[in-house]
Amino acid sequence: MTLEIALSFLLYALVSGITPGPANLCSLSVAMGSGKSIAIRQWYGLFTGYTIVSLVSVFIVYFISSAFENFIEIFSFVGAIYIAYLATSLLIQAFKPLGELRNNSTTGSFRTGLFVQLTNVKIMVFCLSAITTYMLPYHQDFPHLFLLGLFLPLTGPICNLAWLFAGFLLQGLFQKHHRIFYTLMGLSLLYCAIGIVR
Repeated sequence: MTLEIALSFLLYALVSGITPGPANLCSLSVAMGSGKSIAIRQWYGLFTGYTIVSLVSVFIVYFISSAFENFIEIFSFVGAIYIAYLATSLLIQAFKPLGELRNNSTTGSFRTGLFVQLTNVKIMVFCLSAITTYMLPYHQDFPHLFLLGLFLPLTGPICNLAWLFAGFLLQGLFQKHHRIFYTLMGLSLLYCAIGIVR
């Protein structure tokens, strides 16, 4: 893996992890409504769920890639298309008025965090795309894939902590400047998608 691809992956992980999604909004809501200690308890569930999804993704990709090694370029192309789709979605969001965040009845438990991640399509697609797009073209062996699978839970949940600890500040900043936020994140993802297919 070249330095350019590694930087593209890190940018992709940052943008995917920091953008609003079920786990980030759930953490924000619980931190605002119940405080940091309860939100941290839920975060442990989020981290555990993310780790499970990541490692299951490694096993799925490993067995698919060993059976279909000729399709690695197709997987990379599909990953680039998904990243471009995310970028387009963010750019479209930049032109919409920001609705108010709803504080749902999330309890802030470990179990709630685990359930949120195990049903979070955003991270399922992220893990599969990251593995097939950024690792599989360079390393198909299980140890490399497994190491990436262990690294991936450090991307999203770390960004999730930013939402948790900076809840009020981020919400105010995001509400005031959501157009700039979505535009920058969308353009960053487009850069990642272009870098993959070049």
